[in-house]
Amino acid sequence: PHAHHQSRHGRHPRHPHHQGRGDEPAMRIVIALGGNALLERNQTPNASTQIANVHSAAIQLAALAEHHELVITHGNGPQIGVLALQSANDERLTTPYPFDTLGAQTQGMIGYWLLQAMQNALPGRHVASMINQTLVLAGDPALTDPTKFIGEVYSKDQAQTLAAQYGWTVKPDGDYYRRVIGSPTPQRVIETRLIRTLLQTGAIVICAGGGGIPVIRNHTGKLQGIEAVIDKDLTAAVLAEHLEADALLILTDTNGVYTDYNTPQQQHISRATPTTLRKLNLPSGSMGPKVEAACRFVELTGDTAAIGPLHHAADILNGTTGTIITPTGTYPHNTQSSPEPVDDRLKRA
Repeated sequence: PHAHHQSRHGRHPRHPHHQGRGDEPAMRIVIALGGNALLERNQTPNASTQIANVHSAAIQLAALAEHHELVITHGNGPQIGVLALQSANDERLTTPYPFDTLGAQTQGMIGYWLLQAMQNALPGRHVASMINQTLVLAGDPALTDPTKFIGEVYSKDQAQTLAAQYGWTVKPDGDYYRRVIGSPTPQRVIETRLIRTLLQTGAIVICAGGGGIPVIRNHTGKLQGIEAVIDKDLTAAVLAEHLEADALLILTDTNGVYTDYNTPQQQHISRATPTTLRKLNLPSGSMGPKVEAACRFVELTGDTAAIGPLHHAADILNGTTGTIITPTGTYPHNTQSSPEPVDDRLKRA
């Protein structure tokens, strides 16, 4: 589709179903849906609310799937928080369910919603929803320094009460507080080869939900689940690299990356290089991991990543919204005059 992809086309076979727009070849795209895009802030986490949000998301994703290969991952922060609280309050349990098991539950739940919504949006297309494990290192220091937000938002007083009651660690997330848990760096999605095989049949693949079920290799070399959650954007970047994807789209509830976000001086960044984005002081618990994942993918592959609004996914790919990250900070996909790259704006500032 553009200069950053030309050297990599042909590296994996395309299913005959896929044909890009006009003369453009189809792309293999990994999409990461934010958990908060599926359950908006302050929405009640009822199943009906989330199913309606998933239905809206599927309409956007179906438009992309008409022309491209799609791998869809999703967050699970709000959902796993609800299940964790249910488990902690269940008097029949002597101990709450561990987070690897809770992660598997959210993969089944959200994966089912997405599976059905995509099947309804694209009758006749094969759609697969998978349970996936993600390998992490047993000695990852993040396991002892929790930073990953999970669950619903609370006021400061509510959060402190729950932390005292359940032994949680809570930290501020914008104007609210949320629970945090250890989030080790993903190394590999265990089932990557199976995902690739499904793509080659023309299927849309929903996988690695919530960053994947966190597992290590124990002292006997066997896989073993651990008490942690993995950032879904970082897992999406690892998966996109290993699947030789042409693009990584991180879809959320904002229009992308901003300088001085939430201040009168905030300015939207439409184009950027990884080097420039890494210089910004971004929140470690929200936009920071998204930018890190996008930069990592672009640096390792020379291809394109983007961060932008879920309900304008096709517009992001067309270059008309969101923040697009490329090695040069430009994006030739946009046939209109491209905004000035952020690198040049910052040099003039």
